Amino acid sequence: MTRTRTVLALLVLGALTFGVGSPTWVTTTVATALEPEVAVAAAGTSAAPGVGAGALVLLAAGIACALTGRVARYVALLVAAAAGVLVVVSTLVVVGDPTPAATAAASATSGVTELTSPVTLTAWPWAAVASGVLAVVVAVWGAVAARGWAATSGRHERADAAAPGATAGAPGRRATRTSAADDGTAAGPDDEIDPHDAWDALSRGDDPTGR
Repeated sequence: MTRTRTVLALLVLGALTFGVGSPTWVTTTVATALEPEVAVAAAGTSAAPGVGAGALVLLAAGIACALTGRVARYVALLVAAAAGVLVVVSTLVVVGDPTPAATAAASATSGVTELTSPVTLTAWPWAAVASGVLAVVVAVWGAVAARGWAATSGRHERADAAAPGATAGAPGRRATRTSAADDGTAAGPDDEIDPHDAWDALSRGDDPTGR
């Protein structure tokens, strides 16, 4: 798996996790003093806060993989795998016992905590489990393939390393031409006369061309 595919997969899975956590996961009813039956619904991010947190971490890990170097890249992938595990575990807790999430939603909606009907789960929690598992798979697969990814800034580092050597010879050539002018050696027809050398020669009253 290439770096680009890994980054895109993590970003898509982060957005997908948000998507499956937004709809209703848990439904039930309660009775109040004004109404005998009040519908109660809890969204996935409310029933399982770890789902929303895991989605944010997946998005951040995808961006980090695109911008960081080798060591930070592995850290980001490890964090992405942990986020996938968090999504799966948080969801399975709700699937195993949805009553606490329904009771919290009922209290927030109507101020009543006594449920009057069985708690029902929708299909969205299972989609969240699939999203978390895929996140773990992508993170592990990316970590295995990451050793073959090219360095982010290697080309710029090579160019910067070559720059000092490319300019180091210029002072030496200028010094050679200056020494020739100081010794009164005439410049040959093919020799380039440096403007600074010519000015120094004129200051001494010499002809910079040697004529």
